[in-house]
Amino acid sequence: MSVEEKELKGNKIGGLVLLLDLLLYVGAVFLLVYGIGGEKVGLIALALAWMFIGWIFLCGLKVLKPNEALVLTLFGRYVGTLKGDGFFWVNPFCTAFNPAAGTKLGQSGDVTGGKGGQVVNADGTTVTAEAFSKKISMKVMTLSNSRQKVNDVLGNPVEVAVAVMWRVKDTAKAVFEVDNFKEYLSLQCDTAVRNVVKIYPYDVTDNVDTTGDGEADDGSLRGSTEVVANRIKEEIQSKVVDAGLEIVDARITYLAYAPEIAAAMLQRQQAAAVVDARKLIVDGAVGMVELALDRLNEKHTVELDEERKAAMVSNLLVVLCGNHDAQPIVNSGSLY
Repeated sequence: MSVEEKELKGNKIGGLVLLLDLLLYVGAVFLLVYGIGGEKVGLIALALAWMFIGWIFLCGLKVLKPNEALVLTLFGRYVGTLKGDGFFWVNPFCTAFNPAAGTKLGQSGDVTGGKGGQVVNADGTTVTAEAFSKKISMKVMTLSNSRQKVNDVLGNPVEVAVAVMWRVKDTAKAVFEVDNFKEYLSLQCDTAVRNVVKIYPYDVTDNVDTTGDGEADDGSLRGSTEVVANRIKEEIQSKVVDAGLEIVDARITYLAYAPEIAAAMLQRQQAAAVVDARKLIVDGAVGMVELALDRLNEKHTVELDEERKAAMVSNLLVVLCGNHDAQPIVNSGSLY
């Protein structure tokens, strides 16, 4: 059965409870002194009893910063969630629950700037003091998973990295519906990237359907980055909605061919660029030759038969389409 989030109201009385507890401790000291002076065993026992158990009420004090939450349980039963900034007091026997508190994924909320407050585990790993906090951040977090090698729709291996902006929407679902909502999100990001990237070619390719409508289109990973990122976002959101998470945005941060085929694909792109350039040069040269012949005919500058026209066209195309400067040759003879 799904757990619904229940926000605790009226618990922002931490300052009042702290003041009363301290005042009672001061009163207990005076009561103890008075009881000892008057040899009143009852007053002495009452003062000592408060001194021994009065600190328990201080365990119910909780301090939250803006956009922080605390999920509380009492003997295994979900009590509610504290939200908002302030000084709160709850049942001292309530415990905070957050299974993802010590999980470090290299995301924005898990990166600490200093070296202070660190604890070294027995296996040599370092855990910061924040790992012991059970508070849940309600801020927009950025998860940047490592690069993945995925085959596109044509089977070419490409490397992709995605940055996902997310936040906790329902604290109860986040901590009770999944074992660890951070690891769950990271796994869903990886699978979503694979599911979406394999639909697209790296570059625009003929006869490829990327939208699922049965018709070929010009969608590609390199040319349709925004569309691909939105599909990845929707894919992740559909998987993490039951975990109480909201995907704010997703962006592709790295996209390239895998190293083993990068050189071959670069040569292919260079060859395609050369062919396109040559095609443009030939189209321009043919147009210039046609223009030259038309102008010569209009002005009757010279009468050319078919053989002379063919020779002229050949010479002009060689000059215009060649990679090197033309070498002029003086023809003192005749074609006939």
